[in-house]
Amino acid sequence: MQAKLQTAFAQGQALKIISGLTNFDRDRVAAVVRAADQGGATFLDIAANADLVRMAKELTDLPICVSAVEAEAFVAPVAAGADLIEIGNFDAFYAQGIRFEAAEVLALTQQTRALLPDITLSVTVPHILALDEQVALAEALVAAGADIIQTEGGTSSAPTHSGTLGLIEKAAPTLAAAREISRVVSVPVLCASGLSDVTAPMAIAAGAAGIGVGSAVNKLDNELAMVAVVRSLAEALQTVNRAAIAR
Repeated sequence: MQAKLQTAFAQGQALKIISGLTNFDRDRVAAVVRAADQGGATFLDIAANADLVRMAKELTDLPICVSAVEAEAFVAPVAAGADLIEIGNFDAFYAQGIRFEAAEVLALTQQTRALLPDITLSVTVPHILALDEQVALAEALVAAGADIIQTEGGTSSAPTHSGTLGLIEKAAPTLAAAREISRVVSVPVLCASGLSDVTAPMAIAAGAAGIGVGSAVNKLDNELAMVAVVRSLAEALQTVNRAAIAR
């Protein structure tokens, strides 16, 4: 793992901005990359595509993570310069009725690690699993070579309130997973899916070493608004760190 990224995880300040596993639109990905760079993100997560990696590398010095759900899909992007890889960001598939079970995710992790033994590997634990099953899978994934565990859950939540209470309700599944998984694994846990600047500090308090945010940024049409959201997330994490130092 890159030293700067490792430091960010150690300090509980890692901020990953996700452009989308199925987003291959160069202009949209470029906008997210620029927003992440200007807003103070720690690293980026883009679709596993060599051309997108090369483009991102021209726009930013931030570490580039690529996401896919097939081991072979990582080879070309890694050769193009991707710094780390992510099995997951499964949210894009749930609306299509596609599930990812524990055995499937573990097998994919084993295949990917065998194919790419040296790259930093992050793996998402599917939120469709019961919480105890998520914990068990996370332990198995680390044993299989995962360097980072990512949680999810935003798409499964159904907030019944607006405002701050609604934001907390939306983040509850991924916060719960981060809490339970971080207690049993020795690698960084990245809390993702359904987070905001309101719930980012809660993720760190729950035991996460960082957060991942996608739709709150990549669904915006205004690049200045994208930068503002990234900046608000980065500042929320910095506030947590300052509070910890003060104590």
